[in-house]
Amino acid sequence: MHWIILFVAGFFEAAFALCLGMAHETKGKTSVYWLIAFLITLAISMILLYIATQKIPIGTAYAVWTGIGAVTTAIVGIILFKEPAGFWRLFFIFTLIASIVGLKAVSQG
Repeated sequence: MHWIILFVAGFFEAAFALCLGMAHETKGKTSVYWLIAFLITLAISMILLYIATQKIPIGTAYAVWTGIGAVTTAIVGIILFKEPAGFWRLFFIFTLIASIVGLKAVSQG
């Protein structure tokens, strides 16, 4: 169960990065709404990360959390913000995914 919570926390990390990007892309009230969404998703992500670390070692949990956030944010950046999707970028995204899977496979918890 704590691994599921950790994965959800990682997706909320990507959500707060997306909200930050959208706040940067918009103006006025819309930007403020995105900043509020950023704070909400940030809080949810941190709370879920805290819960996950009750059973998963902090070093593993933090690495997986940031990895999920980084991979998801990079994919969202490619899709929504038209960031480049060259071979090496995709290659390293896949190595991050492999690292997350590897940490899960060798972890106790």
